Amino acid sequence: MNNFSPALQQEMEEVGIRKTMTAGSLVLRENSYIQSIFILVNGSVRIMRTEEEGREILLYYLKPGQSCITSFLSGLHEDTCKVRAMVEEDAEILFIPINKAKEWITKYPEWANFIFHLYHIRFEELLTVINAIAFEQLDDRIMALLNKKKEVYQSNDFTITHQQIAEELGTTREVISRLLKQLEKRGKILLGRNRVILTGAM
Repeated sequence: MNNFSPALQQEMEEVGIRKTMTAGSLVLRENSYIQSIFILVNGSVRIMRTEEEGREILLYYLKPGQSCITSFLSGLHEDTCKVRAMVEEDAEILFIPINKAKEWITKYPEWANFIFHLYHIRFEELLTVINAIAFEQLDDRIMALLNKKKEVYQSNDFTITHQQIAEELGTTREVISRLLKQLEKRGKILLGRNRVILTGAM
């Protein structure tokens, strides 16, 4: 948000609502109408999609200074949101009324650039997700997810359950547990109770 003009930053503080949310809190529900968009100030948020059978899959993570372009587009077109946003790490979030977010597109060029840049980033990330589902082995997808977690937590050692990995990759806990043990035998990770350590082994 440092790239925004003083005028836009002032207006964001005037109309926005800041909230502190703990890990596991739901920021955005699927199939809900968008009353406000959110910008992540601190922490991290994961964006998920639920398929008809109830299985979930991770789409992407939000970092500080980013927003969920999917929810913004839903709000722009007065449609229901197609994703779910959940706090990964304790977060500070700025909520902006959707009518203001629309107004700023024409009022502030830097806001329009911000939105288009988010769209570009998320489109590329979604292509990566599609490519992974279509062409990559599940153990490679597990390692890719764990490396994303490493970036989020800025540590090789973090807390995560087998069930959570299964939910984020759209598969079962049993399959994940088996593959994690194989990855541990290959020296890529170390497993603890609800804990994974990336060893850096190739």
